[in-house]
Amino acid sequence: MPPPSSCIRGLTRLRAAQPSIACRRTGDASIQTASFSTSSAHYAIVAKKKTISTPPPKRGTKTLNVKKGRKTGPVDTGKPPAVGERKAMRKRVVLSNNNALEVPSLVDLSEENVLDTKNQGLVRGIPEEAVDALRAVEAFKPRQGWSLFRRPAVLYRRETTELAQLAKGVEEGKKTERRIVTGSRMSGKSTLVLQGLLMAHLRGWAIINFPEAQDLVNAHTEYGPLPGSSPTQYTQDTYTANLLSQFLKANKHLISLPMTTSPTLPQPLPPRATLRHLLEIGITTPESSWPVFTSLWAELTQPGRPPIMLALDGLSHIMRNSEYLSADVKPIHAHDLTLVRHFVDHLSGKKTLPNGGMVLAATSSSNSPANPALEFSIQCAEARKMGAKETPMWNPYKVVDMRAMEALKNVDTLHLSGLTKEEARSIMEYYAESGMLRAKVDEGFVGERWSLAGMGNIGELERTSVRMRV
Repeated sequence: MPPPSSCIRGLTRLRAAQPSIACRRTGDASIQTASFSTSSAHYAIVAKKKTISTPPPKRGTKTLNVKKGRKTGPVDTGKPPAVGERKAMRKRVVLSNNNALEVPSLVDLSEENVLDTKNQGLVRGIPEEAVDALRAVEAFKPRQGWSLFRRPAVLYRRETTELAQLAKGVEEGKKTERRIVTGSRMSGKSTLVLQGLLMAHLRGWAIINFPEAQDLVNAHTEYGPLPGSSPTQYTQDTYTANLLSQFLKANKHLISLPMTTSPTLPQPLPPRATLRHLLEIGITTPESSWPVFTSLWAELTQPGRPPIMLALDGLSHIMRNSEYLSADVKPIHAHDLTLVRHFVDHLSGKKTLPNGGMVLAATSSSNSPANPALEFSIQCAEARKMGAKETPMWNPYKVVDMRAMEALKNVDTLHLSGLTKEEARSIMEYYAESGMLRAKVDEGFVGERWSLAGMGNIGELERTSVRMRV
């Protein structure tokens, strides 16, 4: 048996050895356990997302696409409009309404009564033959109220009677009357030009109309320099050919007249040629349309020919630079275009009509570029008409087109004001007889609508009486 001291000594050694063993085990554990790291997650193989593969849909079946973020524009599956179809729809004019009532008291205008002063304040119908001629020269406007009534008719207002007196003076003295038709918006300026064309047509005149002056200068038609012109003038062959076509349709009473001159044209005229043969050359071959137009004008101004009516709507467009460019890439003034030059020469009085006639130019308040020269010329003309002692002074801080000032310095104006209450009552009674006005037309109702229409503005009167129903 070992002594007790050795047993106690062994236990002491065992206690001293136990902490070292624990530390050794702890160190081994720290060596075996890895510290915090992202390498394993970073380099781990990413599992592919499970997708459900579906076959494409069968032909002819519709599927629902609900994918987010997919931007698909509207798909136009309709038939595209043909060339010129949109423009034809925009310029489409409807001249009859079968739902409107026939007015039994409506009297048509004729050659005998069209210049009669007794028509003032009355509504008169346009005969069918004249409607075709006015449609051919595009005298009817799409935004006018022709589609509201059974057939076209016009009101003889004070300014219409004044225009009729001017036409009567032209026939008696072979004078050339020149007027600028002015007035506020929707006052009936384009309709007054139509009435002038109607008078001229019924009296057997030759009518030439430029329905939109904007079409002459907005660079939407072909143009080219006129050979031998100095300064350079520019022709518009396609527009001129269309103008000749309108003349052929609207002046059927003149196209059978024989030719009295022998013009030099790209194509020879047949023996015993008439104006129809001349016009057909310019229509079928647009490149020769300007020589044909000058030859036609020479024929119309021969002794014994009827008077001529020249009309234009939208005067401010041709009193400034056009949208056309010259060979030097500079804007071409509107007066350097041959058709515009021809009209302006007769409007200014530089050229006259040997057999008499009338030159009408209407301004526009809804489609008109700023034109200080035209505005100042109108102010001067109205001051002369009123007998003012002092001539208005133009604003030196505004850019004024001197060519326009020179052309308009001696032109008189025909200003359109509001209708009188008698004229307003006459047109409103016509509205009621047509079934478009469902109210009793008495003095109180006429006065109310006349006031609402801005003291008789005919466009506003039609709007408040016919178009706007409460």
